[in-house]
Amino acid sequence: MHPILLPTPEIADALAASRPVVALESTVISHGMPYPQNLETARALEAEVRAAGAIPATIAVMDGRIRVGLDDMALERLATAGHKARKLSRRDLPIAIATGGIGATTVAATMIGARLAGISVFATGGIGGVHRGAETSFDISADLDELARTSVCVVCAGAKSILDLPKTLEVLETRGVPVLGFGTEEFPAFYSRRSGLPVDHRCDNAIEVADILRAKWQLGLEGGVLLANPIPPADELDADAMEAAVTQALADAEANGIKGKDITPHLLAALERITGGRSLTANIALIRNNARVAAGVAAALAAA
Repeated sequence: MHPILLPTPEIADALAASRPVVALESTVISHGMPYPQNLETARALEAEVRAAGAIPATIAVMDGRIRVGLDDMALERLATAGHKARKLSRRDLPIAIATGGIGATTVAATMIGARLAGISVFATGGIGGVHRGAETSFDISADLDELARTSVCVVCAGAKSILDLPKTLEVLETRGVPVLGFGTEEFPAFYSRRSGLPVDHRCDNAIEVADILRAKWQLGLEGGVLLANPIPPADELDADAMEAAVTQALADAEANGIKGKDITPHLLAALERITGGRSLTANIALIRNNARVAAGVAAALAAA
């Protein structure tokens, strides 16, 4: 095990025995929702992974180490820290490890931690991507480059709906990242099941996904695979209503000069306010759904 990593005994034993493990990010806990709902959601996600036959490994940075798996005390510490915890992407990891304190990992940083630990499957809500107006702002999430370089399967409900989805898929294509649809031929639009944009290939079960992952990595093709898993039908929000809410949230962010790593948390909070909490409820439902699917993929990989 890498010396910067600090796995829980359960995670260390599971990895040594090649049992299925699913990585979970921690930004959703610190920056995604308020306390105590964030703590309840974190525990619910871990329970979903366990119920589906895998072991959850929530990843975060604490006191100079990358924690792989968080016990109850560590989860509580992160949840109560909230926005006081640093939001960590690739560029932030060395600073956070060298200086100590608490850091919550984004998709990119969670992928790095998972790869160092030997975890091949990671569940999140939605990836970052190309922001609207990126042709002038050049605001493109580091998640996309991480997917191109780090060999982890990321299970998500598409890219966050505040983003430019066509441009996000174009960048993924350029970077050579396969985009698979789980039970769908369309890239999901986070709160909505359909975007009108095609995926590279449809998979209808976890075994098909695992076969593609093995083929990619056996070929020596470094980098991740994106498994796009639509939000459950019962939890889907109206696409037109959400687009109007995103437009309003973007205008609010621009008026307040919100930029950089602060933009996504600001927009998600604005959407929750505009939708009367419906966006947060949908967000929790889709993350739980992704955790279940990720556990199935991890089990299929471990069964080989």
